[in-house]
Amino acid sequence: MDKEAYLISRIASGRVGDDGAVIGKWVYSMDAFCEGIHFRREWMDPYRVGRKAMRINLSDAVAMNADPRYALAAVSLPPWIDAAGIEALVEGLEGAAGECGCELIGGDTVAGERLELAITLVSYAEDPLYRTGIRPGDLLAFTGTLGRSLRDLRRLMAAEAIGEDSPFFEPPLRREFVRRARPLLRAGMDLSDGLFCDTNKLLAANGLGIEPLREIAPEVGMSGEEYEMLVAFDPAHRERLERIAAECGHGLTVFARAVEGGECYPCTDWHSE
Repeated sequence: MDKEAYLISRIASGRVGDDGAVIGKWVYSMDAFCEGIHFRREWMDPYRVGRKAMRINLSDAVAMNADPRYALAAVSLPPWIDAAGIEALVEGLEGAAGECGCELIGGDTVAGERLELAITLVSYAEDPLYRTGIRPGDLLAFTGTLGRSLRDLRRLMAAEAIGEDSPFFEPPLRREFVRRARPLLRAGMDLSDGLFCDTNKLLAANGLGIEPLREIAPEVGMSGEEYEMLVAFDPAHRERLERIAAECGHGLTVFARAVEGGECYPCTDWHSE
């Protein structure tokens, strides 16, 4: 049972389903980052925890072509964190937010057994990018490269070191690409659950399936927490979008076509594991 999907299905609001909820020109989003689920203490110090927690939330705003303005953080503080750790945590939160012009304006704290954060973002969008709007024949593509996050997670679990630039530590934010590409995009979302699972979700929202155009290895398609962009667009815009991606310093890989009927990718529900 996909408990996340089931919970979402029980929410009555018609605003649920994108990376954030759009009300007027404002986008509201929230994501959690929890010790023992998303990270282990031996992998990340409080500064890195705060920084990644904020960046994965900023990614939701970026994915909707929204500008993050304000952030609220609810933090569960465990016994092991001291004043220096709290200072580092806040530095990571505020530093990552400030890089996107976002201000941390408050939140809440509670005592707990583990370090856990839930961050709410308030963002502004003149032309938000939704998950719906895909038409049969549209191409599907992702920015950057995929697979390193899973590879580095496996290294961490084997007590090996990974690079400081790893997407597992420092999720990418494709803000410039989304801004410039928005007029050419039908739909999009960020890749948090892996290419296979997120492609299935994107196409299910449009009542479509896929025709694969490129073979995707499982270690690439199932690599979660990549935070690259998954986008859909008319084939006529392919060259322009590839040029925009190159000018933004990363690639754009076309891997499938949206079709009526069609198939879906194998996808494991890892939320309950």
